[in-house]
Amino acid sequence: MGEDDVLAVPVGASGALPAWLTEPAPGTAAPVDAGLLAGALADTGNGGKPGGITNVPVPGRRPRSVVAVGTGDATLADLRSYVAVAVRRAQTLAEHGARRLVLPVDTVVAPAGADEVRAAVETVLLAGYRFRDTSTAHPPRLAEVTVVAADAADPAVAAAAHAGQVTAESVAWARDLVNTASNTKDPAWLAEQALGRLGGLAHVTVTVLGPDELRAGGFGGVLAVGGGSASPPRVVVTTYRPPAAGAAHPVLVGKGITFDTGGISVKTNAGMREMKTDMAGGAAVLAAVDAAARLGLPGAVTAVVAAAENHLGGASYRPGDVVRHVGGRTTEVRNTDAEGRMVLADALAHAHLELGATALVDVATLTGAMKTALGAKTAGLYATSDGLADALLTAGAHTGERFWRMPLGEEHVASLGPLLDSPVADANNAPGNPGSTTAALFLQPFTGGLPWAHLDVAGPARAGSDDAEVVKGGTGFAVRTLLRWLEAGAPVDVPPTVVD
Repeated sequence: MGEDDVLAVPVGASGALPAWLTEPAPGTAAPVDAGLLAGALADTGNGGKPGGITNVPVPGRRPRSVVAVGTGDATLADLRSYVAVAVRRAQTLAEHGARRLVLPVDTVVAPAGADEVRAAVETVLLAGYRFRDTSTAHPPRLAEVTVVAADAADPAVAAAAHAGQVTAESVAWARDLVNTASNTKDPAWLAEQALGRLGGLAHVTVTVLGPDELRAGGFGGVLAVGGGSASPPRVVVTTYRPPAAGAAHPVLVGKGITFDTGGISVKTNAGMREMKTDMAGGAAVLAAVDAAARLGLPGAVTAVVAAAENHLGGASYRPGDVVRHVGGRTTEVRNTDAEGRMVLADALAHAHLELGATALVDVATLTGAMKTALGAKTAGLYATSDGLADALLTAGAHTGERFWRMPLGEEHVASLGPLLDSPVADANNAPGNPGSTTAALFLQPFTGGLPWAHLDVAGPARAGSDDAEVVKGGTGFAVRTLLRWLEAGAPVDVPPTVVD
């Protein structure tokens, strides 16, 4: 190791050090004095708690620095924490001359397998992500991170490392889309980004529906929400269909509100500050298709993003208006700030009526009620299919993205359904509390009875601070979960009868 290297050392429970440090292979030398490191751990009280860090000066500066980070019991969550802490510390050291982080991922507990290597590679790239738009030069960054695993030559481990890199790059693209300021990011810009990144991929088609096509297709919700803006709405439809794809065709639907003032039901100033991120669901479904195509998954998948700017203007939609959606269902507008469900309704109906969807998953920063219920780090999951819900929860558990299944049964239709009643339309768009559940009930009739999951990501789509692989700002939440579900074959089961 050279003078510009940073070495990360995983520290297990009770301060245990990895065998390669305390008992190096015959004929080799440990990269750092194990006694010196053990003493430093004792002095700082680092007992291997996940994320605990000790910076150790190295005589001779080879490597430049040693960063000992706790891994606890070496769960996947602990591993992500270890990698993220090491990456962030090494990025700081890069501002003072460090160029490479050497990152062993075999822990004290066990050697790293495919799942651990994939998680580590994803975390390296995601924890190191930064979005900057400044007039000053960016600070120096690490030139290289070398992930070290004993089983690196195993084809399954190498494939996992590749999958981790592709996944993280797609998540980073979603973060870029979310973090871009809304004076740049309007519906046309979002469509152009999708065309630019996805249009050249093998077996991918991208179709952009502009105002004329939306009027012809009956997208009344999208046109109403976008009517008050000088930037007209778009609907982006991108499909990945490899030659051997079977009949299954999951469609991912994303809310793409590029800025949300609340419309005539205007938000407070504080309520608008983060509204450039209100298209995070749209970014997530585009990025999931991007990763699926780049990994060459065997199944087909489509993303539909309903993109609009909810603004105030002479043509803004109003409380009291009646809007006709794709397929003919009507909505009485009672609050123009309940705009996400208006555009999702059109996109869901288009997916099952025109695209041949066999299952639907929508992703949206939909309700403040969901953030109140579950906090900022957990998303709500509603589903009409137990098999689909279980598959998505399993996928989320693999990725470290947390979901909590919310109830959506017949009793909710019976007890809460009347809140959606309207004297002039099929439903109203602001039925009140419990807000996240009534929003899901509003959307359900637009799914056509297909297996359907609704992911309300209002909390974890944005972060106020760094935490493991999550960074402040747009998080790209749900991309990895959707991708893992697609990798597993997008499993669902027989849907129940839908009650309108």
